[in-house]
Amino acid sequence: MPPHRLYRLSPYFTAQNFWRGAKSLLALSCLALAGCATNSNSQNQFANSSMLIKAERDLYLAKTQSDPLGAYLSNREQSYAHGTSPAATSALASTALSVLGIKYRYGGETPDTGFDCSGLVTYAAEKSLGLKLPRQSAQMARLGTSVKRNELKKGDLVFFNTRGRRFSHVGIYLGDRKFVHAPRTGSVVRIESMDIAYWKKRYNGARRLAINTTH
Repeated sequence: MPPHRLYRLSPYFTAQNFWRGAKSLLALSCLALAGCATNSNSQNQFANSSMLIKAERDLYLAKTQSDPLGAYLSNREQSYAHGTSPAATSALASTALSVLGIKYRYGGETPDTGFDCSGLVTYAAEKSLGLKLPRQSAQMARLGTSVKRNELKKGDLVFFNTRGRRFSHVGIYLGDRKFVHAPRTGSVVRIESMDIAYWKKRYNGARRLAINTTH
């Protein structure tokens, strides 16, 4: 049999090199594990952040009155002393404010066509409360309950005599003696003060809409 060959380690492969390689391998392993831990933590943080954002969004959607169907269903489930809720009347005003700057147009009742005074109110009531109101301001003045001037709340309908007859103009009260309305041809949906002499002289009264909660 041929004699056994003795395989000798390369002179470069010393014990020192061996330990250096082992240390390098150990360091790489630690970095990999640390990277996994970091990625895991990042994923957890991202998941927690996403859950928080979703929770905040759900809370907003549950409370917001900009969603007509949500507002309508919410209002149907509640009853109030005056037949309407602060959230509902606030929604009515907020919807009207969302179309500030839309041009006045006689007979108009959508943002695309423009608004006249009663068209603005019918649009806001249907979008925010799910209510289908009469088209004329004088007919609206028969709805809900009468409200004294010093008891006005945001969302109440305020009426004025601008054409020589009562309740010929209507707007939506905002609070702080202000109301939003579509004034006249050549103008736009805007906020006005009830303390201006013109409006103060022509003020006819206010009504608070009653929301049907029995159906």
